[in-house]
Amino acid sequence: MANRTAPFSRLERMIAWRYLRGIGADGGVSVVTFISLAGITLAVFALIATLAVRSGFRTEFVDTILGANAHVTVYASAQAGQTGRIERGIADYEGWAERLSAVPGVVRAAPLVRGQVMVAAQGRNAGAEVYGITLENLRGIPRVAGDQAQIAGDIARFDQGIAIGSALARELGVMVGDRIRLISPDGVRTAFGTSPRINAYEVVAIFTAGRWDIDRTRIYMPFAEAQSYFNREGLADEIEVMVRDPEGVDDMALALMQAAGDRALVWTWRDASGSFLRALTVEDNVMFVILSILVLIASLNIIAGLIMLVRTKGRAIGILRTMGLTEGAVMRVFFLCGAATGVAGTLAGIGLGVLFVQNIDFVFRVVNGIGQGGVWDPQVRGIYALPAELRLVDVLKAAGLSLGLSFGVTILPAMRAARMNPVEALRHE
Repeated sequence: MANRTAPFSRLERMIAWRYLRGIGADGGVSVVTFISLAGITLAVFALIATLAVRSGFRTEFVDTILGANAHVTVYASAQAGQTGRIERGIADYEGWAERLSAVPGVVRAAPLVRGQVMVAAQGRNAGAEVYGITLENLRGIPRVAGDQAQIAGDIARFDQGIAIGSALARELGVMVGDRIRLISPDGVRTAFGTSPRINAYEVVAIFTAGRWDIDRTRIYMPFAEAQSYFNREGLADEIEVMVRDPEGVDDMALALMQAAGDRALVWTWRDASGSFLRALTVEDNVMFVILSILVLIASLNIIAGLIMLVRTKGRAIGILRTMGLTEGAVMRVFFLCGAATGVAGTLAGIGLGVLFVQNIDFVFRVVNGIGQGGVWDPQVRGIYALPAELRLVDVLKAAGLSLGLSFGVTILPAMRAARMNPVEALRHE
């Protein structure tokens, strides 16, 4: 009569452990098992490393957007003035800013003047975008002059000059204290037309916002000076709004429009970068599917190892069955053999993945050194380094996928071993 044992009992675990320890004596079984183990380890490592880098890239990208740009830009639609000319800009910008600041969830609302200029210094020229803003509001931009800023010079002297991005300063070859010329085609209005305006300003601060496109093109100028320079006396081009919860900015759009007035138009940071963020999400999903296939391929090697193990242990299976071990017990024994490979490979892959993420800066420096600094181009990527963010949910997704596939592919060869006829198994020995 068959001896029934509790599922995954001590006896079943002991037999599985003896089989695993004896694998090394079976030649081909040993090779296939270690190939399975290495494959699962590398697949899980690649999955965790990829998910961490993608999460870090997204976090850094969003952080640099929110840290150096308005969460919401409120501007006015054009309208016909009393003379019949189309008027643009916000005349009552202080009132708009005050009403927007009163909206629940708004941290700061600042009037801005914006314009494009040609910058000249040291015999070099570059295009740039000028933001006219007050010193108080400039300090409220975290990555430019706030608590996350990397800045050279004295931002307290902002009213005496301008602040420029580090990439622009490097391209022009200027340092703090140097003077640069700003050239605007929309300059002085005369009886003969509009002539370019050329003014020289001292560079009092050089900031690094963490995004190449910002550091390369942006200049901050005192608000009153920008109004005069761009012929915006008494006007602001837009209101820059910072909110407490940038992720929920879409829910605030209606309230902001109502607070600003009938002419108000709203443009959020999600409107500006939403397509890129959606592309990142699609890419994340595709990468997860592709790497999941790699995990599946690595897990399939477990089948080959178990089939070979069943063949080499045919006599032992026959003896165990004649001694009364049930089909279910035999199945669980070989399931434990295959599952152990999956668990060991998954744990090793998690360890390698975590180690890689923790040392991503060192790995990046080595790879970038081998590539002579051309591996990561901030002009293409937008940010200066390869970030990585290890999230528990990513580790759990990788572990769950690996274990699920490993356990799943183990069932078929384990069932084959359980259904082996003990008489046939012993006859061929």
